Amino acid sequence: MTTPALSRVRAATPAPSIVALTALLVLATSSITRLGLLAWTANEVPWSLWPGIFARGLYFDLATLGFALPLVLLYQALLPNRLRRSQLHRLARVLWLWLLLAGALFIALAEATFWQEFSTRFNFIAVDYLIYTHEVIGNIRESYPLGWLLTAIVLLAGGLLRALRKHLASLDQRATNGHARLAMLAVAVLLPLLSYRIADLDQMRWSGNAFADELSGNGVFTFAAAARRNDLSYTRFYATLPQAQADAILANLGLRRTPLAASEQPPSTPMPATATPFRRPPKNLVLISVESLSARFLGRYGNNANLTPHLDRLAAQGLVFERVFATGTRTVRGLEALSLGIPPLPGQSVVRRPGNDHLLTLGGVLAQQGITPYFIYGGYGYFDNMNGYFRGNGYRVIDRTDFPAASIPYENIWGVADEALYDNALRQLDHDAANNQAFFAHVMTTSNHRPFTYPDGRIDIPSPGEREGAVKYTDYAIGRFIAQARAKPWFKDTLFVIVADHCSSVAGRVQLPVEKYHIPLILYAPDLLAAGVNDRLMSQIDIVPTLLDAMGSTGGDAFFGRSIWRTSANDERAFIANYQELGYLKHNVLTVLAPKQRVEAFAVDPLSYDSTPIAVDPTLRDEAIAWYQTSAVAFSQGALRFPASAEPITP
Repeated sequence: MTTPALSRVRAATPAPSIVALTALLVLATSSITRLGLLAWTANEVPWSLWPGIFARGLYFDLATLGFALPLVLLYQALLPNRLRRSQLHRLARVLWLWLLLAGALFIALAEATFWQEFSTRFNFIAVDYLIYTHEVIGNIRESYPLGWLLTAIVLLAGGLLRALRKHLASLDQRATNGHARLAMLAVAVLLPLLSYRIADLDQMRWSGNAFADELSGNGVFTFAAAARRNDLSYTRFYATLPQAQADAILANLGLRRTPLAASEQPPSTPMPATATPFRRPPKNLVLISVESLSARFLGRYGNNANLTPHLDRLAAQGLVFERVFATGTRTVRGLEALSLGIPPLPGQSVVRRPGNDHLLTLGGVLAQQGITPYFIYGGYGYFDNMNGYFRGNGYRVIDRTDFPAASIPYENIWGVADEALYDNALRQLDHDAANNQAFFAHVMTTSNHRPFTYPDGRIDIPSPGEREGAVKYTDYAIGRFIAQARAKPWFKDTLFVIVADHCSSVAGRVQLPVEKYHIPLILYAPDLLAAGVNDRLMSQIDIVPTLLDAMGSTGGDAFFGRSIWRTSANDERAFIANYQELGYLKHNVLTVLAPKQRVEAFAVDPLSYDSTPIAVDPTLRDEAIAWYQTSAVAFSQGALRFPASAEPITP
């Protein structure tokens, strides 16, 4: 028999059922997602780390739940008791759970897709992709059967709710008193505050295995953290030195830029001329930055699949560089390095930052000497602010919107087929040459990108050909372009530079796997330059001053990069980074700077590029800090801008 007192106790008891069910569904889908991603990468993760992955994963799932539950708690706290048995409330409850399940399933699918491409949880790339929804959604539609996948999500979410219908019918039947409502409101406020204060993205770094670290995270949590960290202040989050000490270190390493801590600019001394392997300086320059072209795809760098016969032939006839490393993992990082010649800043690329106009760039220096600079892109240049950046720095911009429709045999969401890009570039270069105008064309490709589609009949791998087909088509288009250029009267006076913007993947067992930053670099000018091989360690930022030396131009000493022909073997170094870890590779040691002033070091095998943790070398640590700190501070203080008296007129 139920007494009145017992009835009052039951009536005063909060009704947490919908809250508990929400928590259960979130934790279950997060754990299943983690298990699926782990199965995908099982060979890269030792069994001994599996318990830690799920234990730490539960921690991050609970932290994420701290931001998901307040909405349900607020609803429960504000819902009048008279509506708890109403049809409206039952419909609202079913709709909420259906949206929750469908959303969780969609996020799981999105995480699987992102993991396939990057082998990480959502990060700053996912944040950037959310901004450019046209390209990203188009890419997904062209790469996957999106309609079928969304239909499956809707049906699966509905099926799961139907299986739970008996449990749903009994939810929220009890009345809630004022004390319980206040308690739920308090918990709704405290949960997100606790999650924000206690859980931190850096707690994912625990195992020494990058795959295990990423698997222990939660995609929603990492996405939110990346959004907050998209613009990281170097001086706030990283190890620092007094700027005067950093300036002295860089001066001892041969950097000729004006020291940041100097009270006044020292007298300018021209950089002495240096010997290069060129018979005479080129009149024109064509710099092709190829989308996602890892060195491992080329036969010249050891690939046996014959994916790059044209590039391999150009490498044999040109000057090929064996050990060049990209600075980052995004196209905007490659464009930053190939125009500004600076070590990568933590957070977002300069291409995407405010205040990135009127900077000292490769195109700007060449424009001073009467050479017209172009940025020619096969996609829509508003993506990643490419058009805005290059226009703001004196380049003439040409993108797919400027190409005649008749010149485009094929296009996908990312851009026109590379052959169409080159045809339109040739049209502009022919025009300039006919008017006796020297040119510098920075040409950025798109075909070596998912969905990996291209015109039929060009290569022996039908479209879509996945990565291998896209690489082979990219190679075909470059070979076709060079063959067409060879027939031009301006060919004999032109230097062609072929380099990647970044590699196709940076997944590895450490956060900065050195081999995944290894890119090709070929200088091709048979009338000007003998074939050869350069095996010096070189950074992508060194290409700018190296090309200025090749062109016989002044101004290379104003960049952070250094001409390969002006450095000794003892000074070789490279910079590799993701959006928060900053690597400095020198003497087969990778020194890594990370947020919270953390510094780590790894011994790097010179052949396999495998990394082994070692003690930090104080000298290399201070050099790494000096390079990264000074470049970050230089940008923030406006010290990367073109001197007003010397800035070229924008075309």
